[in-house]
Amino acid sequence: MNEDNLKMPLLGDDFPELNVQTTHGAMSFPKDMKGNWSVFFSHPADFTPVCTTEFVAFQKRKPEFDELSCNLIGLSVDQVFSHIKWVQWIKKELDVTIEFPIVAANDTVASKLGMLHPDKGTNTVRAVFIVDPEATVRLIMYYPQEIGRNIDEIIRSVKALQVSDQQGAVPAGWPNNELIGDDIIVPPASNEVDAVKNAEKYENYDWWFCHKPLEK
Repeated sequence: MNEDNLKMPLLGDDFPELNVQTTHGAMSFPKDMKGNWSVFFSHPADFTPVCTTEFVAFQKRKPEFDELSCNLIGLSVDQVFSHIKWVQWIKKELDVTIEFPIVAANDTVASKLGMLHPDKGTNTVRAVFIVDPEATVRLIMYYPQEIGRNIDEIIRSVKALQVSDQQGAVPAGWPNNELIGDDIIVPPASNEVDAVKNAEKYENYDWWFCHKPLEK
């Protein structure tokens, strides 16, 4: 694949419009998901060990995504009948019912999402796109084929984005940061007067590093 043809949405871009076939029937993205948060995640191939562990992990944590009003959507370039057969195998052999749709992504769809990387053959990389209710791409993660994703980190990221939209920036490892726990970072002051006020109003390490309790 020519690197010049490699395309992917960037942070702040609108999620590309896709009309696709899925294990839940024909769907249009982002229209069918607008109004909710969504996690789109691609996988290299059905009936492969790492991907199977990921899909089981996503399904096991689906109630946590539901609590965040966040949809799960899987994607790969396998045809929809392969997705259906794989879902049936997971149900029969692992006793796990995959409840979210899996997209049969053709090359056009895969290219729009940057899922096909040069020198990786026809398999898709492990991409994650977190999309907000306005269909804006808010976070992107890319994993190589040989490394399975940490689903807990994806849940944490959705939570952090939702909190940051309402309350402010979150620290590393939030909500278990080594310095400020689950506190929220106060935006640094842009002038001397506010710098003094913030240092007096909030807990801080300095005027540029103030923090406040998480509103629950």
